[in-house]
Amino acid sequence: MPPNMDDVMRLCCELSANQQMKAAVKNSGKGAMMAGAIAFAGGLVGGPPGIAVGGAVGGLLGCWMTSGQFKPLPQILMELPPQQQQKLCNDVMAVLGTLNWTDAAQLIALVMGNATLQQQVTAALLSYVTRELRAEVQYGD
Repeated sequence: MPPNMDDVMRLCCELSANQQMKAAVKNSGKGAMMAGAIAFAGGLVGGPPGIAVGGAVGGLLGCWMTSGQFKPLPQILMELPPQQQQKLCNDVMAVLGTLNWTDAAQLIALVMGNATLQQQVTAALLSYVTRELRAEVQYGD
């Protein structure tokens, strides 16, 4: 990895670990599809009330399907292929602009010490994860 890319990836891991971010990458789409499919089937069988019941049941089933599938976001980020890491790095570098740093520790300190910059980098990270990885993100335990 180029030095800047390595530093930015470490920054993203530090930010996501600091905020206890977890993501479900593979099954979040399946859960959403399940909720929609059961709502549709409920509508076919029971009309408008069937849609409501099917949506509720499908939502619960979709929630159950994705529960326990969340992994820490730093782990997911480090498992990304180099092309996806580069895309994330480019997105974050667009936020960092002309900020200068010598190593990852200094970059992390600069971003963590500036609340606005920290929010912007976090927003870029979340945008990447939801848009490119199509992941569902949750905070805390």
